[in-house]
Amino acid sequence: MGKYLGQWAPPMFWNLTPEQVQNPEKLVKYLEKVCCHPGKWTTVERGIQYLKELAMLEVIYDDLDNEQLSKDPDEVKRTQPMWQKLVWSAPALYASSLAVMTWKDGEGQTVDELAGQLWQYEESADRYHQQQYRTNRDSLIPIHKLIHRLESQGVISKTCSPFNSPIWPVQKPNGERRLTVDYCGLNEVMPPLSAAVPDVLELQYEPESKAAKWYATIDIANAFFSIPLAAECRPQFAFTWRGIQYTWNRLPQGWKHSPTICHGLIQTAMEQGEAPEHLQYIDDIIVWGNTAEEVFEKGKKIVQILLKAVFAIKQSTVKGPAQEIQFLGIKWQDGHCQIPMDVINKITAMSPPTSGKETQAFLGILGFWRMHIPNYSLIVSPLYQVTWKKNNFKWGPEQRQAFEQIKWEIVHAVALGPVRAGQD
Repeated sequence: MGKYLGQWAPPMFWNLTPEQVQNPEKLVKYLEKVCCHPGKWTTVERGIQYLKELAMLEVIYDDLDNEQLSKDPDEVKRTQPMWQKLVWSAPALYASSLAVMTWKDGEGQTVDELAGQLWQYEESADRYHQQQYRTNRDSLIPIHKLIHRLESQGVISKTCSPFNSPIWPVQKPNGERRLTVDYCGLNEVMPPLSAAVPDVLELQYEPESKAAKWYATIDIANAFFSIPLAAECRPQFAFTWRGIQYTWNRLPQGWKHSPTICHGLIQTAMEQGEAPEHLQYIDDIIVWGNTAEEVFEKGKKIVQILLKAVFAIKQSTVKGPAQEIQFLGIKWQDGHCQIPMDVINKITAMSPPTSGKETQAFLGILGFWRMHIPNYSLIVSPLYQVTWKKNNFKWGPEQRQAFEQIKWEIVHAVALGPVRAGQD
């Protein structure tokens, strides 16, 4: 045994006496004392060293005279007891994150391969640990109450993770706050998903082709929070509030793949439940028909399917049957989509911009409707010119004419149909 310890042994074995090496009972007692205590390692480098010490234990407990077995700790296969001891001895910053890593992913993995994975984990954590932004004083109490409510509902929970992203609260039209996290850094490195959310404009073609008389819409309440997040994925979504770190137990808002995953799961539930003809965009659904009774039955069937799939439906989020309804910000009536009057009034009431930033804001409001206005790009071209950074803002006759013309187009585009030819 001594020749193997001398060749491969990490530092923990250097203080072994000859008596301990030759006496198995004393050797085991010494090794358990050295190896098994919390806080054994505090950095990834020391954690990897400790992992190699555990690997050496595997070698010692194995048949040392078997020349076919590698005596190099780097080549030892990772075992479940090794992994458990590594996690138990980890600092709090790593323990909760490593503990949820699925065991099946490590089957057949060598110590050297696991060490590489730990280094990669450390680099990712360093890169995506962002401090919390300063928040408005008026939002402190609402956010605190919101976090308390979400924690009591099991949507979020306290954690200790090397990852961290800043909270970016959003105020809803009704004045309430939505807890969103700025996952920009995380989103940048996330690989794309093969599935995608359908384009809103393309979705309009189907209801238009039906020329329906009646409609109903269903909006799933907090759809993301109905979707559990795998335990091994939670550490990367950590955020901090008032010195306490939390993470999501449900699909988080702000992560770029959440809409795609949500849309796909709802779509699958609808297919498995053999839902009647409908249109779905993430958690918004519309059904149509020639009579109110037909639409009511379709809506009822879809609600039953969604409830069976454990999605929450509030009565207040089910609209119709009605001959006029709003879906995805668009007013539907007699098989045609129309710009809602509140949008028209907002655009027509706007004064001419006085800066490039105000011009960009105006164009941003128009953006959603651009596909419905013939020659949109040609009309607003003079407006885009004053938004270029290299140009000084100058509101001339061309801009005034473009500004008034595009507002006229919006007012008179009552019955909309996607423009299939021409520019934009």
